[in-house]
Amino acid sequence: MKGIGRKIQKCRENAGFTQEQLAEKVDISTSYVSAIEREAKVPTLEIFVKILKCVEAEPNDILAEVVPIQTKEKCSSLEERMKALPVKKQKMVLRILEVIIEEAEK
Repeated sequence: MKGIGRKIQKCRENAGFTQEQLAEKVDISTSYVSAIEREAKVPTLEIFVKILKCVEAEPNDILAEVVPIQTKEKCSSLEERMKALPVKKQKMVLRILEVIIEEAEK
């Protein structure tokens, strides 16, 4: 699962924790934190959840590139944002999307 370790490291650093501090809070060894961040090991679900809580991160912060966000959910989110736009801007965005899709289909 490439990318999880680097994302965990980034979240840890953003939270202002050292590996030692995170290890203590999650009740694992510093070497295990290091192995996770180097992607030599994949954390168990239990450890993963503890890390997320500790660094105050959302699962998508870590997994977004590893596990694709469901297309339907993403489309729903974009649809809601589109509805907030004036009609003229909505039409502009739709025209742009049509061109992008046409290019992708080639």
